[in-house]
Amino acid sequence: MNGLLLINLGTPDAPTPRAVRRYLREFLTDPRVIDLDPVARALLVYLIILPLRPRKSAAAYAKIWTDRGSPLLFHGQELTKAVQTKLGDAWRVELGMRYGSPSIAGALGKLRAAGAERLVVLPLYPQYASSSTGSSLEAVYRALAPLEVVPAVSVVEPFWDEPAFLDAFTAVAAPVLADTRPGHVLFSFHGLPARQVRRADPSGAWCLARQDCCDRMIPANRDCYRAQCFATARRLAERLALDESGFSVSFQSRLGRTPWIEPHTDAVLPALARRGVHRVAVMCPAFVADCLETLEEIGLRGRDQFLAAGGESLTLIPSLNASPAWIDAVAALVRRQADRYGAVDREPRDSMVDKSASAKPA
Repeated sequence: MNGLLLINLGTPDAPTPRAVRRYLREFLTDPRVIDLDPVARALLVYLIILPLRPRKSAAAYAKIWTDRGSPLLFHGQELTKAVQTKLGDAWRVELGMRYGSPSIAGALGKLRAAGAERLVVLPLYPQYASSSTGSSLEAVYRALAPLEVVPAVSVVEPFWDEPAFLDAFTAVAAPVLADTRPGHVLFSFHGLPARQVRRADPSGAWCLARQDCCDRMIPANRDCYRAQCFATARRLAERLALDESGFSVSFQSRLGRTPWIEPHTDAVLPALARRGVHRVAVMCPAFVADCLETLEEIGLRGRDQFLAAGGESLTLIPSLNASPAWIDAVAALVRRQADRYGAVDREPRDSMVDKSASAKPA
């Protein structure tokens, strides 16, 4: 049997300060997320962030929480169930969150218990960042390391330019754009500290070292998160027939005073309104499921910022969630990865017993 592990970042168990504090503690003490020396990271997290932020974040989560719980979680569960149906009985599919529940270690345990002999891992982050993809894969390897027999693992690479991913987002966005007819489309991606982006360029002479560093993909920026985001936006704009003046790119969710990649979404939205853009649509192609960053940060706070600056309407284009085109895309990415490395298409070892050995002679 083949095992598929889908990974997303995670969510608190409840929209309460206590649950959010527990989630943020796990998230922000990850050295790939806050990449400071251990002492500085501990001082920042335990003396500044955790005493103040959980209550504010819990209030934000409460605005998007539903009877089904966290949108990120139930969209992930729906995707997992649909991909399981799409792939069939030769596969077992599980969802694991890098932080919170269900955990990566728990999901891997379920896959092993089901008899999965080979694993395909799909981090659900379209663009690569050490703090998301890198951290999630580290957690996978750490969970598997103690096993006496470590299963074969293959990883689906970041899919920022995969036609199936781009087509799925186009299928979701095109009807919304046709209906709302915005004057501008903003592609808003999650931000990163600038220092993390610079480290993706071994030469040190390209990423954030020149104005046009993300205008095209070259060997120097092939692993650069910011360059991959701009490339995703260009490819989506082509599919949606947007001209160059009809869209732009920005980055959201910055934390602290350290420099983060620009331009910042919370600065771009008011600037668009002041420029005379009355209706704007926002796509968030760094997120494959709607979550706090899309529903609250853009759909509520971003809308308020745009309207306060003179805009008339902001439309948040839904994420991929468990849309049919995305289900098909995930299944296609996984099957291709399995074909590359040799999928297991037979029963688990425990059931592979030569039944004739125990049969009585005729």
